[in-house]
Amino acid sequence: MSPEIDALAKRIYDLKEELYKLRAEAQPEKVEDFSFEGPDGSVMLSALFGDKSELLLVHNMGASCSYCTLWADGFSGYLRHLEERASFVLVSPDSVENQQKLAAERGWHFRMVQDSTKDFSRAMGFYNEKDGWWPAVSAFHKDENGVIWRTGMDHFGPGDDYCLVWPMFSLLKGGEAGWEPS
Repeated sequence: MSPEIDALAKRIYDLKEELYKLRAEAQPEKVEDFSFEGPDGSVMLSALFGDKSELLLVHNMGASCSYCTLWADGFSGYLRHLEERASFVLVSPDSVENQQKLAAERGWHFRMVQDSTKDFSRAMGFYNEKDGWWPAVSAFHKDENGVIWRTGMDHFGPGDDYCLVWPMFSLLKGGEAGWEPS
């Protein structure tokens, strides 16, 4: 469309490649085996891996955040592809009952757990007393000895790489034009 747009898009692509390389080289951090509440009662972080050694865990602020719900709607569409590579779980402060109700209303089929103690979210850096909950994603690896390592993390927010609507809207005349998720 324009040479400036093409050049900037190429720079962004190159920077993302550099970011991915740095993430791959980063040292993983050891994580304790936290406990959550799930539909069948208490469940440990180690159990969320299922039969896989990799886990993508979305830190969601719960039903009160329409943005978090938007991200979850998108993950639902990609779930089968994500689960070909890793287990996928969403954790939120909402009660298990409210999580199940929201999942039924939105057509979500991914697993959900509650961090009722806030211990896990606090340890991962996505909850503090001053600011509350923060939306993000953490990637975990469980090694052959059962030790859990966080291998990556990133924050969520408008314009990030984890929600399709922002880059799509950026192509429209007027961009997002004040649009807010519902």
